Amino acid sequence: MRLDKWLWAARFFKTRSLAQQAVAAGRVQLNGERTKPAHELKPADMVVVRVGDWRWEVRVKALSERRGPAEEARKLYDETEASRAERERRQDLRRWGAEPAAAVMKERAGRRSVTGGCLKACVTTTPSLQRTKGTDSRPGCR
Repeated sequence: MRLDKWLWAARFFKTRSLAQQAVAAGRVQLNGERTKPAHELKPADMVVVRVGDWRWEVRVKALSERRGPAEEARKLYDETEASRAERERRQDLRRWGAEPAAAVMKERAGRRSVTGGCLKACVTTTPSLQRTKGTDSRPGCR
């Protein structure tokens, strides 16, 4: 059976095309080596799959020509203990880590800091391309 077809049937990728692209890009290894999407896969082969930040090391248990439900797909391979432990550790780090958007929101400038405290910001008029200044009399107004 083709490697890309098995990756699709085992639900590592949503489409066979994505599986082919991943194999061609070297994100999938068969028995520790890069391979081609059409390479023949056999039970007991070792496959390493990287999808985004996730990494699986699995031993092929069975082959399937069709894509079935997730429960059936899990029966096609056995994940190594080291791979499972590392994946769960990374999942916990993501779950309990800081919210990435929180830092961005703190750094984001408010309207007053952008305009220097002037509520009537400088506006560029489109037809004449001349700048019109705000009329606020505060020292920070442009």
